[in-house]
Amino acid sequence: MRQELEELAAQSATSAQSRQPVELDQQSVGRISRVDAMQVQALAQTVEKRRQARVALLHRALRKIETGEYGVCEGCEEDIAEGRLRVDPAARHCVRCAEHAR
Repeated sequence: MRQELEELAAQSATSAQSRQPVELDQQSVGRISRVDAMQVQALAQTVEKRRQARVALLHRALRKIETGEYGVCEGCEEDIAEGRLRVDPAARHCVRCAEHAR
């Protein structure tokens, strides 16, 4: 989990420029290029929001490890299968509760 957090932080830093406001100077950037830049910016902002949500889930999982609550389903309070935690270490629900929530 800590490695994934480091990777997410690096990705966030790398993509920071893409999330900056688009320059409005029509002389240096044509209308089509400006629209493209705005689309890239919007996509980068959406990706960053998802990245930050994942970071929050990983931090939550790390806190659960510290308190001894890691691997317990938040829905039914049963143990989450080891295989599920290997696939997603930040899983908050067992498969049954996750499917029921859909």
